[in-house]
Amino acid sequence: MSELLRCDGITKHFGNYRVLSDISFSVNTGEILGIIGPNGAGKSTLMECLTGLLPFDKGIISWRKQPISPQQTKQFIFYLPDGILPYAEQRVEIVVKFFQQIFAASKVQLEQLVERLNLATVLKKPVHSLSKGYRRRLLLLIGLLSPQPLLLLDEPFDGFDLFQTLGVMDLLRETLSGRTLLLSIHQLTEAEKICDRFILLNSGVVSATGSLSQLQQQAGITSGGLEEVFLATV
Repeated sequence: MSELLRCDGITKHFGNYRVLSDISFSVNTGEILGIIGPNGAGKSTLMECLTGLLPFDKGIISWRKQPISPQQTKQFIFYLPDGILPYAEQRVEIVVKFFQQIFAASKVQLEQLVERLNLATVLKKPVHSLSKGYRRRLLLLIGLLSPQPLLLLDEPFDGFDLFQTLGVMDLLRETLSGRTLLLSIHQLTEAEKICDRFILLNSGVVSATGSLSQLQQQAGITSGGLEEVFLATV
């Protein structure tokens, strides 16, 4: 895999409080990379820095080994934050058609995503009336319609039960043809099932990066999942 995105030394303060400290990692073409950490670890802040929503105090972002400004990242990255509600008063069918048109996605692609995400039964409903799970499905559809090669998803499985989570995992895997995913996840079990590599983030500091087997080696353990690795590295 070739290097797609690289961050070097990203640091962010809110006043005197340092939220991110010297964050460095790379994202490879065609992989699913998970940013793993508890609530408050800095995962969402890092994503907002990568996409230019938040200015960072220090660091460099590179795309295909060429430094770019945070304002340029929107050409390459589509970011789907947690908890947003686009056009809440509109019906779901109007919202999804709107995004299909602005992203120049095909009608077939839209219909396939509506089917896979089980949104057909709520198309006539206003967005604000959707349950948490259906809101998440709508956001995933918007993200998967977007054309940018790198898709950032903040807590993509929040609001889903186990069966629904497994279905979404299958769908995300199928989108990897020409696409790369960077996921912010605090559920370690879900992360372990879908991600190729991991960034372990704790209190704004990267404690380890790599595949599960690489993380086990770094943590000095011979077995165990992400939970055991995380506890051994923090």
